[in-house]
Amino acid sequence: QVQLVESGGGSVQAGGSLRLSCAASVYMPYMGWFRQAPGKEREWVASAYTGGRLAAYADSVKGRFTISRDSAKRTVYLQMNSLKPEDTAMYYCAAGPTRSTLSENLGQGTPVTVSS
Repeated sequence: QVQLVESGGGSVQAGGSLRLSCAASVYMPYMGWFRQAPGKEREWVASAYTGGRLAAYADSVKGRFTISRDSAKRTVYLQMNSLKPEDTAMYYCAAGPTRSTLSENLGQGTPVTVSS
């Protein structure tokens, strides 16, 4: 079972930026991010294959967030720019053998708060 440890969350004003990082205990072909806002269901944010290939984004973050990977370090990053209050959520790192199995392995989460 893969262990995932996130870091980089925090508080920022609208329009600001944050960079999330997640280190995996073992290599996984797909890594990505989910988020869950208070009172809402968890939603997929972004994912990428090894080397950052096949990067995909939810429409709500496309053009503002960038996912990248350092496969040698088994690490995935999420650069979040032009943050909006609606981006406020707990962000969870995810990993799996396929994109559809990402949610089977989640980290503990790191909070992101965007104030207006």
